[in-house]
Amino acid sequence: MKNLGGRPKELNDAIIAKAQEYVDGAYVIDELVPTIVGLALYIDKRRQTIYEWAKENPKFSDIVGKVLEKQERGLLKGGLMGDYNASISKLMLTKHGYSDKVESEISGPGGGPLVSEVRLTIVDPQH
Repeated sequence: MKNLGGRPKELNDAIIAKAQEYVDGAYVIDELVPTIVGLALYIDKRRQTIYEWAKENPKFSDIVGKVLEKQERGLLKGGLMGDYNASISKLMLTKHGYSDKVESEISGPGGGPLVSEVRLTIVDPQH
């Protein structure tokens, strides 16, 4: 009978071994960088199941962490080397805490508001 919902099937050693296989490089078959969805497809589970198992099982959580670390490293390297589209790399790296925020502040002395003072001096051209 098909599982119609509820808790996903139990995580077992065979699934952990297959997930580790993905981390060890099986993703390179058809992906540039490892992804959680790639892992889910590789072990034939839903992405939500991956996240649930990562919360419940330290060994599986470690595998998910390695997927994300390899993804981050691959995006950084590929983006810096120009191998990957810069916009896509930047977008994916936001999930790893990177950003390209530009903050600027204009303030006066002591951090107060900037006050501009314009002095106008009229000079008599006759003198």
